[in-house]
Formats: sequence, C-alpha cells, structure tokens
Amino acid sequence: MNLHGKDIKIFTANSNKQVAMDIAKDLGLPVGESEVVTFSDGEISVSIKESVRGSDVFVVQSTSQPVNNNLMELLIMIDAFKRASAGRITAVIPYFGYARQDRKAKARDPISAKLVADLIATAGADRVLTMDLHAAQIQGFFDIPVDHLLGVPILAPHFIEKFGEDKDDVVVVSPDLGSVTRARNFASRLDVPLAIVDKRRQRANVCEVMNIIGNVEGKRVILVDDMIDTAGTLCNAAKAIIEVGGAKEVTACATHGVLSGPAIERIQNSVLKEVVLLDTIALPEEKKIDKITQLKVGPVFAEAIERIYEDKPVSPLFV
Repeated sequence: MNLHGKDIKIFTANSNKQVAMDIAKDLGLPVGESEVVTFSDGEISVSIKESVRGSDVFVVQSTSQPVNNNLMELLIMIDAFKRASAGRITAVIPYFGYARQDRKAKARDPISAKLVADLIATAGADRVLTMDLHAAQIQGFFDIPVDHLLGVPILAPHFIEKFGEDKDDVVVVSPDLGSVTRARNFASRLDVPLAIVDKRRQRANVCEVMNIIGNVEGKRVILVDDMIDTAGTLCNAAKAIIEVGGAKEVTACATHGVLSGPAIERIQNSVLKEVVLLDTIALPEEKKIDKITQLKVGPVFAEAIERIYEDKPVSPLFV
C-alpha cells in the first residue's frame, strides 16, 4: 500500500453523484470519467475511462437504497481501481448502510456491519471516509484506517443562524436514550438546555412514549438524531413533546435521511414544523416536500479529502 498517491482523483458510482460533484467543485477538480451500468440480469459492470496509475483515488458512494446494488457498485469500483494500479484508494461513504446491524441482539444473529467492513477492505480499499456511523465503534470493525466525520458541525451553524441571539426559549431534545451524547454535543454548540424523551417499547414495532425528562413547556424544540428511517420514533416523539411536554413548536434534524416506507407521509402529517437533513443520501423528487430542508456535506468531505491527501489531521473538522 502506498501512503500517498501522486494526484487526487474523484470518482463516483450512481448513489449520490451530486455530493461527488460538490466535492470535486470545492477541490477545483473534474469528476473522473467512469461508467457504472447494470445488465438486464442484474449484474453490475464498471468501466474506468481514464488512467489512475499511482493516483490517490477517492470513490464516492453512499450505500443507501437500493443498499445491495449500491454496495456492489462500490466494491466493484474499488476492485477496478486496485487492478488499474491506483496508488491509494479511499472509499468515501457519506452514508454507511448495514450500520444498524452492529451486534448480536439475539441468538444466531449476524453482525452484518462487520461483514460489510471486511468486504470493503478485501475489495482493495486502503482507507474509509464516512460520516455519523450509527454506532461509533463500527470504526473498529475495519482493518484499515477510518476517518469518521460528524454531522453536528454542519447542522448546528444552520440553527445558530436561524435563531441568532433569540434562543432563550430553545431546547434540544434527544428522541431516545441512545442519541443523548449526540444531542448533548448539539446543545453545547447552541448553548441551550437538553431534554430527553424516555420511550418504552411494550411489544415489537410499537413505541410508546412515557415521559419527557427536562422542561420543554412553551419552548421551541430541536429534536436531534443520526438518521430518520420510517420516521415513526421521530413523529411520536414530536407529538409527545407538544401534547405531554407543552412545547410551542418542534423542529427535527438528522444527518441521514433514509426516509423509507411511510416516512414522507408521516412527516407531512406530523406536528413537525421543519426537518433539516444533510444530503448524505440523495433525495428523489417525490420525497422533496416543503417541510424538508437539505444541507450540503460536499464542502466538509472536500476539506477532509484535501487533508488526507496532504497527510494533515482530519480532527480539526470536528471542532
């Protein structure tokens, strides 16, 4: 493995071309010429249409829906770069799928996040650059270096600008106990209080909100999470914050907008005033509604890539 490539080249598969274009634009580079197509039988074919010999290659691909297709595109592209003698290959994965399968929750469960980590390393990636893994310890599943960016430094300034000095009645709320650390970090950046929604699951797929720890009465609430999938937990928490806690309004923010199943309908019909997401996952036209705002991650990834290429620390991006 080379420690350094001779030049930076940005390539992308099909899942999130806009982020790749944003990264390339910020670095003053073109997106590399490549083609990723799917044959009629479902097999994926990759063609790299320019030399990458000795280059520092960054391949951008979120493993979002369709997860398995996008994962295979990434693996095959990495293999193509390795066989084309790239100097170093970095898998830039804004959203890492399978991250929720990070432990054995019951007997005979797989640990799929570890399997995917092994596949990426085996395909030929020399390092991984990602953002807001569902569980930070997934970094340890990889046998190659992982640079783990955070979404909070992008989301927090949006709300600081939105509320300005008028934040006396603003409270950050964690929708469950698992997101408390992220919400606390967010609250400290805004210099506002923190509250927690205590939910208890009586049976599978039924989430009952029992209590709100902290004062949200008459407050403007920001719900903070790492991802929004079906939006059930989020919308139930928002409803409880209004009905039980007596909050004035509720806004939500998350790094990853998975938005599967009934998510869009739930958000549209919920008490949520606005949902702020990062564009780690491309949002199709049918999911673009007035309540959803997307912020760009391209500039942060571009700076991280520049730092990796120049062998500088990535940690200043967390401040």
